[in-house]
Amino acid sequence: MKAKVGEDVTSARDAVKEGGEAAVEKFKDVVTDQKTFAAHQVGGIATALEKVGTELEGSDQQHVGRYAKQIGSSVQNFAREIEGKDLGEIASMAEEFGRKQPLAFLGVAALAGLAASRFLTASSARTTNSTKTSSTDRPGPSQSTASLRTGGVDNG
Repeated sequence: MKAKVGEDVTSARDAVKEGGEAAVEKFKDVVTDQKTFAAHQVGGIATALEKVGTELEGSDQQHVGRYAKQIGSSVQNFAREIEGKDLGEIASMAEEFGRKQPLAFLGVAALAGLAASRFLTASSARTTNSTKTSSTDRPGPSQSTASLRTGGVDNG
């Protein structure tokens, strides 16, 4: 009997260990995906800055355009550097980047805030529109029950 209980305990311990290892691996995969996602998002912001800089250089704001392109280039380099790094390394790199390129760091922070506010505003507008649409799909008080049964056609 003791041997059977010992085997059951060992089996349970092994099952928990395997489940824990699988959970840790899944967590690592999710974190890796998030790191890659963050690097791509930062790279997207950098590309946008470079495009804005190019457009401004072609206009009467050449100096601003040149700065925007330089900031975009710096941010693009940062995006390449953070890809595949763990979160602690990314935080240290961001801190260092902020010290070396304070203007670029503030510009990226401002753009990230603007992008977040636009996203939230767009999400809010979508929710409001879908609420209005669903309320107009329902029959209103002006339609009688009889007309609803006949498909809105008056038989009389």
